[in-house]
Amino acid sequence: GHTDQVNSVAFSPDGRRIVSGSSEHSVQVWDAESGKAVGNPMKGHTGWGHTDRVNSVAFSPDGKRIVSGSDDCSVQFWDAESGKAVGNPMKGHTSWVNSVAFSPDGRRIVSGSSDCSVWVWDAESGKAVRKPMKGHTGWTNSIAFSPDGKRIVSGSSDYSVRVWDAESGKAVRKPMKGHTGWTNSIAFSPDGKRIVSGSSDYSVRVWDAESGKAEGNPMEGHTDEVNSVAFSPDGRRIVSGSSDHSVQVWDAESRQIV
Repeated sequence: GHTDQVNSVAFSPDGRRIVSGSSEHSVQVWDAESGKAVGNPMKGHTGWGHTDRVNSVAFSPDGKRIVSGSDDCSVQFWDAESGKAVGNPMKGHTSWVNSVAFSPDGRRIVSGSSDCSVWVWDAESGKAVRKPMKGHTGWTNSIAFSPDGKRIVSGSSDYSVRVWDAESGKAVRKPMKGHTGWTNSIAFSPDGKRIVSGSSDYSVRVWDAESGKAEGNPMEGHTDEVNSVAFSPDGRRIVSGSSDHSVQVWDAESRQIV
């Protein structure tokens, strides 16, 4: 297994595999049923793979590829079956890559970095689709595509949440502000109508994805930073993980703890 801290985990689309990224510079695939490692760790060697901490991992929608983002400023593609690096690392960021995600159709990859930018990459060629999307004044900590692939949302250490047009790369509106600390994690609801964010201000917030307005008051219950948030597949629940060692489940409609 890993010999250093695990920073990111994700399920394969069919639920049979789990991928993890670690501070030991490696990516590992696991069998979800048995819990055993599948193949050897995917590690950097002679310029391939990563040479620093892996912060974020994700499976492609078809489950054939894995993408990872690292403190070595690169984004790397892997073959999920063989564990081998596919192509050269995607380079363009000038600081740590904190978050990576595939578009729903698997044709694009988005990455967010401590250089404050968001990049979109062509999943086939590994090349940047356009110039970086800039607007954040702090680290881009978390990024996600909307379910229809038309929007990208990003959360930053500048306390804001931003929504971008995935095709043009332009900001859809002004930043969504309300958190009083870093935005550490963001996610779209399954229907794409809402965005949830978790912050170092100990709160979870829900936003209207179309208007950008906050829905109600902040959801408070954690006693330390909120590091990760997600919607349930049916969109009725929100789950949050915190440095207070707890996981909270919230009703997405009432925004109360369940």
